[in-house]
Amino acid sequence: MHLTILDPTNPAQAFPPLYLALRKPDGLLAVGGCLSAERLINAYQRGIFPWYNPDEPILWWSPDPRLVLFPDKLIVSRSLSKTLRKNVFTVSFDKAFSDVITACAQPRKDSAGTWITTDINQAYIDLHHQGFAHSVEVWFNDELVGGLYGVALGQVFFGESMFHTKTDASKVAFVSMVAQLKTWGYQLVDCQVHTSHLQSLGAEEIKRRAFVKLLNQYCRMPASPNAWQHL
Repeated sequence: MHLTILDPTNPAQAFPPLYLALRKPDGLLAVGGCLSAERLINAYQRGIFPWYNPDEPILWWSPDPRLVLFPDKLIVSRSLSKTLRKNVFTVSFDKAFSDVITACAQPRKDSAGTWITTDINQAYIDLHHQGFAHSVEVWFNDELVGGLYGVALGQVFFGESMFHTKTDASKVAFVSMVAQLKTWGYQLVDCQVHTSHLQSLGAEEIKRRAFVKLLNQYCRMPASPNAWQHL
């Protein structure tokens, strides 16, 4: 099966139907295109996201199944609850977006590289300036020690990446964000693909068809008008 090659000069070009996504590697749907706001928002609304290595063209994915979290199903372990009660961390929203995405781009212990290229970094900073991409920051003694970022459309938050330099800091970011999303009327958090870390927090896998049905419903429904404001 041949992958669709997207025109980088035409961000409005339609993505191929999701059933054409490859089984191996799971979910690879299209190649090329651009990282403009129009292209990225079009992708997220359809259950598609970019992910590629620095030496590769832009690759677009829609895996099946999809890992999601329904905010009401968040799981907070006893040990994490204890950490939260201690108030050793301070949490903020949209206070240091570029710092969070830069920290997320740092190589992990089990990997020498990063998928958050310079182009990805700038594309999401642009989305942040346009009010679509958001960050959660976790601070310890005024030092940024954890956080996450993603894209918000309607009542759906599409998580992209998280980091921590202190134990539990990324979990504190996630749990704090989900609690806030609930107050704003969000119905779904997209976690993309399975990780034991997110599963331990209540994330579950659903079929891609069911995921897209939820997107069609919730991306069109507005969240609270106060969402992401004055925090």
